[in-house]
Amino acid sequence: MKKSPLIIAFIAAIFLSSCNLISSAGLSSKGLPTNEAPEELPSTTANSEVNVDHSEWNTLLKKHVSNEGLVDYKGFMKDRAQLNAYLSKLSEMKPTKDWSVQEQLAYYINIYNAYTVDLILNNYPTKSIKDIDGPWTKDIVPIGDVDISLGGVENSILRKMNEPRIHFAINCASSSCPKLLNEAYTAAKINEQLDRATKEFVNSDKNEISKNSAKLSSIFDWYKKDFTENGMTLLDYVNKYSNVKIDAGTAVNYKDYDWNLNEQK
Repeated sequence: MKKSPLIIAFIAAIFLSSCNLISSAGLSSKGLPTNEAPEELPSTTANSEVNVDHSEWNTLLKKHVSNEGLVDYKGFMKDRAQLNAYLSKLSEMKPTKDWSVQEQLAYYINIYNAYTVDLILNNYPTKSIKDIDGPWTKDIVPIGDVDISLGGVENSILRKMNEPRIHFAINCASSSCPKLLNEAYTAAKINEQLDRATKEFVNSDKNEISKNSAKLSSIFDWYKKDFTENGMTLLDYVNKYSNVKIDAGTAVNYKDYDWNLNEQK
């Protein structure tokens, strides 16, 4: 059956709209480099042209983030000058292929988390990051001579680095997110920090796990592809980090996501 020109035009419009949505969702690296992490990621600063100092961010996190990952945004407001100085320092740098994968991972994770805090402060008070217009699609992160979105940093850079543990290191300022670690990520500790973040998230109340039941965070649904490469099932991945091992073949369900702000009360 032949389609009318009107139907063809309608389908084309939907296709173009979808492409625009995909593009605006940050599916562009803006030419920023992504070195691929090896299967076993050592923590080291010895293999990089550049070693980035994240001590300013570490100080702010220690001061304004609880051990549970809850954020004192009002406290961050009082230290806005220090945060701005750190953001400016990161933005004036531009990673290259000569940076090690360890330095790249630490840089991109920290810049994602720091600019997410900055986004909340720019729109404070807010009940949810989702109440902000285009939080993941607007190019609010300057890196060198390019501007990129938070979605771009996540989807087109970090997710391309063959390290699924990044999903438990970046924080989207929401109650159901993996917690914001109250220390800066560094190349010298990156493997241990990613392991810690993943284990803490898997064994937290963000998941409900037993021997024959798996009600997991929606993160495992949204990014399932990242956790199931090389023939690994989702349960295989979760069991690597879970204190309670889930039986193979157990049906997986997903929890509703709480987008309320991860703020200290």
